[in-house]
Amino acid sequence: MRRSTARNVSVLAVAAALLTAGAAAPPSARDAPRAPAKTPVATGYGGAVASVDADASAAGLQVLKSGGNAVDAAVATAAALGVTEPYSAGIGGGGYFVYYDARTRTVHTVDGRETAPASADSSLFLDENGKPLPFDDAVTSGRSVGAPGTAATWDSALRAWGSRPLGQVLRPAEHLAKDGFTVDDTFRSQTASNAARFADFPDTAKLFLPGGRPPAVGSTLKNPDLARTYEKLGRQGIGLLYHGDLGKDIVRTVRTPPVRPGSTRVVRPGDLTTRDLAGYRTVFRKPTEVSYRGLDVYGMAPSSSGGTTVGEALNILENTDLKHASQTQYLHHYIEAGRIAFADRGRWVADPAYEDVPTGALLSQRFADSRACLISAGHALTSPLAAGDPRHPVPCADSGKAAPTTYEGQNTTHLTVADRWGDVVAYTLTIEQTGGSAMTVPGRGFLLNNELTDFSFTPADPAVPDPNLPGPGKRPRSSISPTVVLDRQHRPVFAIGSPGGASIITTVLQTLVNHVDRGMPLVDAIAAPRASQRNAAATELEPALYDSPLRAKLEALGQKFTEVDEIGAATGVERLPDGRWQAAAEKVRRGGGSAMVVHPAGPQ
Repeated sequence: MRRSTARNVSVLAVAAALLTAGAAAPPSARDAPRAPAKTPVATGYGGAVASVDADASAAGLQVLKSGGNAVDAAVATAAALGVTEPYSAGIGGGGYFVYYDARTRTVHTVDGRETAPASADSSLFLDENGKPLPFDDAVTSGRSVGAPGTAATWDSALRAWGSRPLGQVLRPAEHLAKDGFTVDDTFRSQTASNAARFADFPDTAKLFLPGGRPPAVGSTLKNPDLARTYEKLGRQGIGLLYHGDLGKDIVRTVRTPPVRPGSTRVVRPGDLTTRDLAGYRTVFRKPTEVSYRGLDVYGMAPSSSGGTTVGEALNILENTDLKHASQTQYLHHYIEAGRIAFADRGRWVADPAYEDVPTGALLSQRFADSRACLISAGHALTSPLAAGDPRHPVPCADSGKAAPTTYEGQNTTHLTVADRWGDVVAYTLTIEQTGGSAMTVPGRGFLLNNELTDFSFTPADPAVPDPNLPGPGKRPRSSISPTVVLDRQHRPVFAIGSPGGASIITTVLQTLVNHVDRGMPLVDAIAAPRASQRNAAATELEPALYDSPLRAKLEALGQKFTEVDEIGAATGVERLPDGRWQAAAEKVRRGGGSAMVVHPAGPQ
């Protein structure tokens, strides 16, 4: 091993947990500070944490204050998000972990994506007549549940780079689950939008619909079952899930969905087995890497499409002067780069254990140049756009068969951490849809994922090969894009990531070019109104762009738009030239994020 929140009860719980763990003694309970209100930016020394939630950021910060490193703090933050953001993440799901090691100046990644059961094949989401299941029916089912990877990701990262054992870094979240957190508007709204689904599963309803309705804003929500699960997981290790009683409970839930008696909902069982759980492995993958404006941009390789698609889009934009471009031309080129990169993503990217993914060719500047020449300053391309062939690039080729982008759910959560040694973690974790499959494992306090619906149910066009069809043990393609940016001396500059399904890629891309090309401070680059083009007929725009004069100027170029309320919810950390860390999060989206640093006033 290497060197060693706005909710009132949480900081007390974190402090008690760390004291129990034998860490440096915190203030007494009487003197402990109340959990801080959310703030989107914090600057100082000693390390930084940014997440969507103040309790979770506080859990990670306390680990940093007690001498833990970025990996320890990232796991603590993620576990706390499993309490306060249970509809987005938890040990019933999976994710992707990107780690920068300051000692060796190298970037490493962990693929903790869920896997399909060994019995899965291309008919996984087809009905008895060979037709695709309605998407919502597939989500709320045992068929949608993949073997979870989150606990294995925590274990893999801590064993490789952490300085604290799993049980110790889980204690803040364990106490948070036991003592409870204060329900905010976002949590209540997400509960309300899932209330009909949740009501059909007794354990889910008991936990998240107290008294039969969504919890009131300002009320305290406790999860004693999850507290006990975290305590046992920390004491017994992840074998509890992959080889033990917890895994048996997961399998029982998937194979015999615990539906409320009298419910009219048809919930199809899944085929996950204890053997599937026992065979689950995380994968340490080489990160993707591209050069952009003199910086080295590292991301997540397939099975995620994040690193390849962000990287290809950056390569497409490399030879365009976005710094001095008008706002109209800047957005036009950004939109077109996303359109092209998503066309190539759909054709070529999937689980590399099952498909021949040309990762290196997709990230070559030669291929990007052959695609960039499709972009005209005077008119927009039309989607769906045909994919190019990265192995045999043909400049400006646009005559292939096109297929539309398949649907991907919109929820997830992201955290970013840095420590006093200069290590950085960008970690995105998920259970897929808001509320996942809606099935809480009885007596265990967490929701199961619906990640397998990230597979294509059928090819979008039978004439175009689709590498993302289900298969036995296969990882569904993801858009998760945790990204670390280094200078040419391999020192950290900043790291970012976001939730948002397929819009994760465009959120990370737009935030990155906002910061690097347009010179926005990181917190403003995150807050700026977003556009998301994913090889679709229309580009999604947030209201601030949809209602602005820029829309008419872009429409004059042939761009087409549709309005959406919100795209993504990013967080990041940045190393400032004077050595301070700056944590940055959303100002408004998802109720705003929570940025914290160890020593806001300077070194101590």
